[in-house]
Amino acid sequence: MGAGHAGLAISDESVLDHAVSEERSVVTLNRRHFVRLHAERPDHRGIIVCSLDADFEGLARRIDAEISRCGPLEGVLIRVNRPG
Repeated sequence: MGAGHAGLAISDESVLDHAVSEERSVVTLNRRHFVRLHAERPDHRGIIVCSLDADFEGLARRIDAEISRCGPLEGVLIRVNRPG
């Protein structure tokens, strides 16, 4: 799953299952559900939950900075909030 699958009503659990099977991290705006999934299933390759921010470049920089700071993402939950 990924590009081209938006709006298809794929369950959060299925998204995480697919990411785990592909050894990929998940980046999402769906904070509440993926924080819960992280607590229930810490066997993932990283979950990055973000606040909605129209400054996409700034958001991408903050995501990159957090990933660089954290090191390996296996089993890690990263929260990236809007500045301010």
